[in-house]
Amino acid sequence: MSDEQKILGPSYYGIALQTAVDAINDCTDRVEAQVVMNATIKRLEREIPASKRFVGPDSKVIVLPEYFLTAYPLGDTIEGWAKKACIEVRGAEYEALGKIAQDNDIYLAGNAYELDDHFPGLYFQTCFIIGPSGDVILRYRRLNSMFAPTPHDVWDKYLDIYGMDGVFPVAKTEIGNLAAIASEEILYPEIARCLTMRGAEVFLHSTGEMGNMSETPKQIARKARALENMAYVISANSGSIRGHELPKSSTDGRSAVINYKGQIMTEAGYGETMTANDCIDLHALRKYRRRPGMSNYLARQRFEMFAETYSSEGSQKANALLDENGNHKIPDRAHFISAQTETIAKLAKKNII
Repeated sequence: MSDEQKILGPSYYGIALQTAVDAINDCTDRVEAQVVMNATIKRLEREIPASKRFVGPDSKVIVLPEYFLTAYPLGDTIEGWAKKACIEVRGAEYEALGKIAQDNDIYLAGNAYELDDHFPGLYFQTCFIIGPSGDVILRYRRLNSMFAPTPHDVWDKYLDIYGMDGVFPVAKTEIGNLAAIASEEILYPEIARCLTMRGAEVFLHSTGEMGNMSETPKQIARKARALENMAYVISANSGSIRGHELPKSSTDGRSAVINYKGQIMTEAGYGETMTANDCIDLHALRKYRRRPGMSNYLARQRFEMFAETYSSEGSQKANALLDENGNHKIPDRAHFISAQTETIAKLAKKNII
């Protein structure tokens, strides 16, 4: 390895593991749901080392799909889903997944519904990265969600506890600066950009999206986020969701590895597979980012121009689930449609939409 390579970084393989998701929606309680979740982890104990053996010993990152332990809530209340489906920050599920990461010497990324002792009764959809040590090294809570609480809904209290680095975390590791993006949030350029400005080089994208041959919004957005941030994206979709009301392959396929030029390097077909894998070349990425020219979008950007517009124009309100005393409330699902409807009316009044 040359001196330049030592400075600019190594290369390794990343795998988007397009594994099946077994839904817990028909489970009547936590006991039944736990059986399903434990079976999923047992299956991953076989699939992950087998995938690494096939792809090669330099496989250092494996990304799992969105909500791979449970699927998504269908008809459950916030409190009901919290009790049935959500895992604890120091729970047995993280311990078991940590052992998988440790046994296979990998960084393991995924997405789950998670409880937080600071906000009893609520849950957050959480992207996590577990290091080869077996410890969780990054925890990102989804900021845009249609029917679930987010840190922005309890913003003041959340910032007091976790700070802005806890809102937009980046893990600085020997295989690069890793960040996580949750599913639909690939559609929001500001999230990826905030992570990039904190150093992110590789986005680990746990997603659950429709199996579709056409260019879907998320497929377009993955390429755009990679291009505009000059970063890799490793995006893992599910290889079907089994055990809920929809046909199982409605959410399936096209996991991908995308390079820092927005080009798809490898894309999977459909079903359970590890074929979305490719080389993450940190040396090439860092050299590209430091090269003057028209394509250096980060160096050419002028962020300060946009601050006033973002801060003054309409958006959904912060602290929507905090009362006047700073205590959080437990919403019903209708709250989220109501909040969006109010925002649409505000944007229309300002002639923004």
